[in-house]
Amino acid sequence: MTLELLTPFTKVELEDDKKESNRKQIGILGGNFNPVHNAHLLVADQVYQQLGLDQVLLMPEYSPPHVDGKTTISEIHRLKMLELAIEGVEGLAIETIELERQGISYTYDTMKLLTEKNPDVDYYFIIGADMVDYLPKWYNIDKLIDLVQFVGVQRPKYKAGTSYPVIWVDVPLMDISSSTVRDFIGKGWRPNFLLPQPVLNYIEKEGLYL
Repeated sequence: MTLELLTPFTKVELEDDKKESNRKQIGILGGNFNPVHNAHLLVADQVYQQLGLDQVLLMPEYSPPHVDGKTTISEIHRLKMLELAIEGVEGLAIETIELERQGISYTYDTMKLLTEKNPDVDYYFIIGADMVDYLPKWYNIDKLIDLVQFVGVQRPKYKAGTSYPVIWVDVPLMDISSSTVRDFIGKGWRPNFLLPQPVLNYIEKEGLYL
């Protein structure tokens, strides 16, 4: 795959390619989802619609490969919150391969397994502009770009730009993060309108993030 900057106009070419083949076009939005919030869902939905994909899968990681040793809550809770968040939402589903495999989740290893398991699928891996900056440091990045098409989404306070092949999708900027949600709850504030109500109800029922 040639390293060149792909513009939003490439979406037209993608639509033409899809019409000429019977291959499925599936988006992947990976993350810890601790907890899932409305910005996650907005990104997944808009990429699904704007690129005309068959589906976007939200893929929770089992253990994040961060060098700063971030911790997370049980995958049981994170998966349940995802299920509640996307219930009845067209085009969105969940991929649990990293939870099933357990261990540290490296994108290359996961996508290699998925492409081998589903040879008739073209995968579009969705990342925020802040993550685009770190692509050169990703594990096996030169092999990974042969397995997936990266889709970049702008984020507040980040200026996008990379020499790697990325399709940019315009999504309304929402400066929401999981850490913000956790901070609100820790301070005794209800994070209304930051995440779906069923997810907030579950958090309160289970006493999470107190």
